[in-house]
Amino acid sequence: MIENTITQRILKCAFKVHTKLGPGLLESAYQECLFYELIKEGLNVVKEKPMPLIYDEVKLDTGYRIDLFVNGKVVIEVKAVEGITDVHLAQILTYLKLSDSKVGLLLNFNVKSMKHGVKRVINTKGKTLRDSVPNSNNSVVKIKQ
Repeated sequence: MIENTITQRILKCAFKVHTKLGPGLLESAYQECLFYELIKEGLNVVKEKPMPLIYDEVKLDTGYRIDLFVNGKVVIEVKAVEGITDVHLAQILTYLKLSDSKVGLLLNFNVKSMKHGVKRVINTKGKTLRDSVPNSNNSVVKIKQ
């Protein structure tokens, strides 16, 4: 299944969760409900997937955890915050780099309408993370690593 099809199914589930719960809950509540909906949708989902850092050919556990990793291709970072910042974008970019994934979804459930809480992040490879923190005003972010 290609990334676009997967992200469409993820967004369907995210909108369903937001419609049922609305804004104002903890991030963990949205993550659990989204995990449940994605499983019901028939997707292969890993929750809190550890992402080791490879340094000098050694795998180091630095505490990186992908909130939800779908079909081994799409990184989901769940938030319930006032607004998405460059720090949040840098976080998902790190996960894209470490998992060698092309597409990530940054989902902020603390919004009146879920359409304002979705940022699709594309990893097109070429730049380092230091060079790739994007302007957070864009809804689609492309980076090169």
